Amino acid sequence: MIRFARCAPLLALAFALAVGTWGCGSEDSAGRKTAAAPAKPAAPPAPPPPAAVPPTPDTLDNVLVLALAQFGPRQAGDKGAPKALPATLEFLTRRDGRWSVSSIEDPASNVFHKAMLYRTAAGEERILSAAGTVASLKLWSKAPGGHTAQTLWEKDFGGKFSRMRDVEVADIYGDGRPAMVVATHDQGVVAILRPDAKGEISVEEIDHEPSTFVHEVEVGDLDGDGVLEVYATPSEPNRLDGQPQSGRVVRYVPAKGEGRVVVADLAERHAKEIFVDDVDGDGRDELYVIVEGVIEKGSKRLLEPVEIRRYDADTDPAGGAVIARIDDRLGRFLTAGDLDGDGGKELVAALFSSGLWLLRPGEDPRGEWKQESIDRDSGGFEHASIISDLDGDGRGELYVASDNDSEVRRYVWHEGRLVREVIYRRTNGNSVFTWNIMPLPVQLAP
Repeated sequence: MIRFARCAPLLALAFALAVGTWGCGSEDSAGRKTAAAPAKPAAPPAPPPPAAVPPTPDTLDNVLVLALAQFGPRQAGDKGAPKALPATLEFLTRRDGRWSVSSIEDPASNVFHKAMLYRTAAGEERILSAAGTVASLKLWSKAPGGHTAQTLWEKDFGGKFSRMRDVEVADIYGDGRPAMVVATHDQGVVAILRPDAKGEISVEEIDHEPSTFVHEVEVGDLDGDGVLEVYATPSEPNRLDGQPQSGRVVRYVPAKGEGRVVVADLAERHAKEIFVDDVDGDGRDELYVIVEGVIEKGSKRLLEPVEIRRYDADTDPAGGAVIARIDDRLGRFLTAGDLDGDGGKELVAALFSSGLWLLRPGEDPRGEWKQESIDRDSGGFEHASIISDLDGDGRGELYVASDNDSEVRRYVWHEGRLVREVIYRRTNGNSVFTWNIMPLPVQLAP
């Protein structure tokens, strides 16, 4: 179909020709006929003004919590690495038309890798945090004098690092109680913290592998049997110099007593980010893996781009359907949700240097997905992101920490695309790694 805006010049020209042909003309003082002055072409109708971007509500009942590692600004004469500051949780709260920032610190550690909502078996809401060096899991409660912390598990794993790197909460055993699945550095420990009927918590280390980083855990049900599986990403210690770094994705089924099974063999490539969800809407979860790119040692030239692979319950570990290839070397965040309000989910990949990418499944969700750049001017080593419907309008918003710009940004769907709004700009001069962003009820914020 040819749109009117493209035809307007042709229509105006046709109108002018018609007026010139049909004009009657006039007579001069001698009675001679003179040609009528050509009529001016009619101006095309002005396009309608673009609809205003929906405003952020003045008050939100949910807040964002950012899990941070911070480093103080360099002073004159400083040598070596910047000074690590205490592990920090920042809370972004929307009240009376403005965003405000508050924080809590844990001097015992220098990084919070994650913070999230935890509901006890009694229904009490707490903040669950995973920290590094010292490696600890804590539950934070809000009290009149500030937040207080209860340590659930603290351990020195005996390697170079001791970090609680990731945690997920789910009813792993089907007993109605929220268990915590934990990934750690650098001795490859995967553990489950399980509350009993009285709320007492026991710890079981279900795997251990020396000199191994487990970056991520996810929970889901790929085979549809109603029993939750645990997925994790053990790999060799981090390398950024172009040397091969092998990796894999493994599965555990604690309720069945099933130990480690490799579900994705990545050979000399590796993954730090996985995501489990039913994105294509077929009623069964899928596993998505960001396989990091390959760079040439020395030149750092990109040899193989980031691949995002999909695995189903019956996928060969040596296979995996490649749903997207993006020219980048690192990718640490995948998040999914309904951004455009059509009832289906979109997948967003937040990569190291190429920005944010919107991925949609086509007719064959195991084939190549539709791929669209959201924002190339966004980045960070972690590039933490989350889709969450904080304003409760039925559509998710995308929240992103662009650490390269010291900003936290909100993206909302508007006229067929995601529109960016900066909701927080950090100005204290600290260098920051934002390791995670999660929504929380406003009652838990300081």
